Formats: sequence, C-alpha cells, structure tokens
Amino acid sequence: MRLTPFFRILCLSALLACGPAWAASKILVWGDSLSAGYGLRPQEAWPVLLGQKIGTAKLPYEVVNGSISGETTAGGLSRLPAALQAHKPAIVIIELGANDGLRGLPVKAMSANLQGMIDASRQAGAKILLIGMRMPPNYGPAYTAAFEGTYRELAKANQTRLVPFLMQGFADRPDHFQQDGIHPIAAAQPLIADTVWQELRPLLR
Repeated sequence: MRLTPFFRILCLSALLACGPAWAASKILVWGDSLSAGYGLRPQEAWPVLLGQKIGTAKLPYEVVNGSISGETTAGGLSRLPAALQAHKPAIVIIELGANDGLRGLPVKAMSANLQGMIDASRQAGAKILLIGMRMPPNYGPAYTAAFEGTYRELAKANQTRLVPFLMQGFADRPDHFQQDGIHPIAAAQPLIADTVWQELRPLLR
C-alpha cells in the first residue's frame, strides 16, 4: 500500500514523538579531578576520548561526565542518587577514592561509601565499572596495601568489572604528569581511555 504525503507526515511525526525511546543509553562517569579533566582543555579529558571511541564503534551510548575535582567517596555517595534520577544511566563508571587516600581517611569508610554507590547504581538498573587507584609508598605499606586491595575486594564481592589502576602503564613516568605530579597531562589521556575501554567494552551489549 502506498502512503499519501499526509500519512507519511503522520508516520514521521509519530517516530519523532517516540524519540526519547530511541535515544542513546547513558554512561555516567562518576569521579574526581582525574576524570573531570583538571588542568586540561575540556576536549582532552579521557571521558571525552572514551565517548569518541564509542562513537567510532557505532555503539548506542553517550558518556555523561559527572566528575568533580576534589570529590571524595562520601561526596560522591551523597550526590549520586540525584544523578541517577536525572540521567538514568545504563552504566556507571566509579572513579573515586584518590582524595580519601591523599587525606589519609579510613579505608573502611571509603569501602563503605564505594559499596553504597555500587548498591545505588544497581538499584537504579545500571551496570558498574569500578576503577581502582593506588597511593604513593610514603603513606606506609599497611595503608597502601589496604587501599589498593579495597577495589579488588569490592569488585570480587559485587562481581563487577574492574580497572585495577587508572594510570597503569605510565604511573612511573614523570613526563606524563602535570607539575603537581598527580594529574596526568593531555598526552596521557588516550592511554587512560584505552585502559578504561578494555574493561568497559564487554558491558556495551
């Protein structure tokens, strides 16, 4: 049956009205300055580069970066419910804990906050990718081991995918960091995006 121009317009209008149902699923990056792009131009930060990888792969996902410089796990936990309600993400990438460690906050409290974010994300129907961090050796072997181990333990207990260390592959290269020795430079951002992509890709089904 051939459609008249009038009915073609009606059909097109109906498809447009259903637009939100066809919208790309959201990937929420929930982190601190390491994900917010501190000291970088907005387009240089790894979440933006991750979004470009997703676009190149022609996958129906959109990256939303909710990261804030200076954020702790306590702050991330308190802000997360509103973000889950606003964005309704299919996947939440949790990259928090570095500021807890730099302040020497208790690892048990950090673990509880991360668990709270995992629980909230799951209750909202999202998959989780957890990103681990490490502390410099001057924080002492007991603290650094407990800090790093927290991410592995949470990933195992919750059966979530894990990036063991956000800066793996270049953490020992001073030329890949800004003058503060903490935040990676623009040239390191593609390396981070590649590292995250390896663990994120299996979730994009």
